[in-house]
Amino acid sequence: MSARQKILLLPGDGIGPEIMEQAVRIIDWLKAERGLDVDLSEDLVGGASLAKHDVPIRDEVIAKAKAADAVLFGSVGDPAWKDVPFDRRPEVAILRLRKELNLYANLRPAKLFDPLLSASALKPDVVRGLDLMIVRETVGGVYFGEPRGIETLPDGTKRGVNTEVYTTAEIERVARVAFDLARLRSGRVCSVEKGNVMESGLLWREVVTDLHKREYSDVTLTHMLADNCAMQLVRDPRQFDVMVTGNLFGDLLSDLASMLTGSLGMLPSATLGTPEGSDRQAALYEPIHGSAPDIAGKGIANPLAQILSLAMMLRYSLDRGADSELIEQAVSNVLASGLRTADIAAAGESRVSTAEMGEAVLKELQKLA
Repeated sequence: MSARQKILLLPGDGIGPEIMEQAVRIIDWLKAERGLDVDLSEDLVGGASLAKHDVPIRDEVIAKAKAADAVLFGSVGDPAWKDVPFDRRPEVAILRLRKELNLYANLRPAKLFDPLLSASALKPDVVRGLDLMIVRETVGGVYFGEPRGIETLPDGTKRGVNTEVYTTAEIERVARVAFDLARLRSGRVCSVEKGNVMESGLLWREVVTDLHKREYSDVTLTHMLADNCAMQLVRDPRQFDVMVTGNLFGDLLSDLASMLTGSLGMLPSATLGTPEGSDRQAALYEPIHGSAPDIAGKGIANPLAQILSLAMMLRYSLDRGADSELIEQAVSNVLASGLRTADIAAAGESRVSTAEMGEAVLKELQKLA
C-alpha cells in the first residue's frame, strides 16, 4: 500500500451528497489533526450519473474504484429514473461496483448505542448491549444467478425468473471472512440458509461445516434456517455474535437487524473483496439506509451512518484503528449529550440538522483528541 492512499468519494443521489459532506469534514480534520495522508477524488454514480452521462456508472469510474485503496459511497436511487429499463436504473451502479471489484463480503454491524436504547423497536431488557456483525455474500446467489429475466409465455402471460446459485468457492471465501472476524470478537459464528427447502442451502451448510472442521475448530459454529433466524433476531438478538449468510437472506436480515438499533440512519457497512487477477483488497464503505429522496435537500438526514462507514474504512482499509475508535466514541458521546436528528428523535425531543450533527461530532473529536 502506498504512503499516500487513494480514496474515491461517490456521493450519489438523494441525501447522499448531504451526508457525504459531513464525512468529508471529518476526513479534513483527520488530515489536519491526525496525520491522515490521503488523496481524495470524487465522481458521479446513480441518477446523478444518468443525468449527466446517460449511464448509472461509467467505465472510467469503475477504473478509478479499482485503483483506489477504498471507495466511500453515499447512496443511489432516484424516482426520476423509475421507468427506465433495468440495466439503466440508478441502483445498477452499486451492483456493477460489487461485481467489477469482486466485493463478495458485506459486513453490516448492528450495534446499539446505549443512548438510543429507547429508540429500538424492542424492549430495553431484550436489546441492551446488542453488538452483532452480519456477513452477507454479495456477488452470488439469486441477485446474480443465471438464467434471469422476464419472458412472455405462449398464452401471452409473463414469467419472471431469478436463479439462486452458489459454488463451493463462493461459499468458502465469505465464510472465511466470518470465521476470521469471529476470532477477533466473541468466537461464535451462526450460518444461515434454507437447507430444508433449497439445494443451494444444503450446499451452503455442507461447505461451511467442512471449512469449520478443517480450519476453524476454535470458533463455535451453529446453523439456523433463515425464517427462524428472523424470529430469533426479534426474540433474542444478543444470542448472535457473527452471522454469515447468502445475498438475499443477508439483505433481508440486516435490514431487520437495523431496526433493533433505532434507525437505518445509524448503520454503516463495509464490502470487501479481491478483484479478479489481483492480490490487493478492494473495499467499499456505505450507509445502508438508501437515498431517501423524500427528505433529500431538506438538511434533516442523519449523517452518522456515513460517518461510521468512514470509521469502518479507517479500520479495515487504512489500518487506522485508533482513529476509527475515536470516531465511534465521538458519535456515542454526541448521542449521550441528547442530540438527535429527526429519524432518532422521540416525541417531544428537539431535532438538529444534518450539518449540526456533523458539527457536533467534529467538536467531540477535538475534545477527545
